[in-house]
Amino acid sequence: MSELRFVRMGFGAEAVEYQEAWDEQRRVHAARFADEIPDTCLLLEHPPVYTAGRRTADDERPLDGTPVIDVDRGGKITWHGPGQLVGYPIQKLPRPVDVVAHVRRLEEALIRTCAEFGLETTRVEGRSGVWVLGDLVEQRPALGGLSLDFDPRLQDEEFDPRLNGPEYAPSNAGQRREDRKLAQIGIRVAKGVTMHGFAMNVNPDTTWFDRIIPCGIRDAGVTSLAYELGRDVTIAEVLPVAERHLREILENADLKPREIEKEPVS
Repeated sequence: MSELRFVRMGFGAEAVEYQEAWDEQRRVHAARFADEIPDTCLLLEHPPVYTAGRRTADDERPLDGTPVIDVDRGGKITWHGPGQLVGYPIQKLPRPVDVVAHVRRLEEALIRTCAEFGLETTRVEGRSGVWVLGDLVEQRPALGGLSLDFDPRLQDEEFDPRLNGPEYAPSNAGQRREDRKLAQIGIRVAKGVTMHGFAMNVNPDTTWFDRIIPCGIRDAGVTSLAYELGRDVTIAEVLPVAERHLREILENADLKPREIEKEPVS
């Protein structure tokens, strides 16, 4: 069991520019690697910004030339901005590092946070983050009056929702009753210490996601806690709940190094 320190960097009118927060992450990361500080989780809001992880493809970026900050985390492109709770847990893990286990712990803390507000969320196989599941395909409303058999996304692997109107927009996935992501997770591990983390959509303007292919996923969308609950929810409400669940999960985790499969001796 290890202590977890929380640092609330800035929210609302004091939202923290992305570059400033990234610089602070690196400073805290170096201090944690040197054992000068305990595990630390930075919590904040950002002004509107698009960030692209290392696997982002050119055709997933904004079509209108909106600036994108390329970062050293995993994952693809996403948006950060007002109404989104961002957390950067900077935690020392045993080597060899089990990255997947760290991601699962973050997901679990956010799933429990949503549950406390009365919303059931889950994981989706092969897709990191926290999700609200949609209806079965045959139970979803038809798009544009067409049967789902003619949904172009099922026929065209390069279908671009950015060019096909609001009925395909990621922010409208709830109306289409499709799977939709409520929290994104993208991390980096350097010298056995984690960086970057999660972004939980509390009450943002999700149409910001319509300019990109969020997380590179074309057949699902995005949502927020406020949208799913049908009422306003504030960062101030969610912040202490998220802190409590992050502390419970991260402080009490039984950290183990990733298992290395040994080559059979012939």
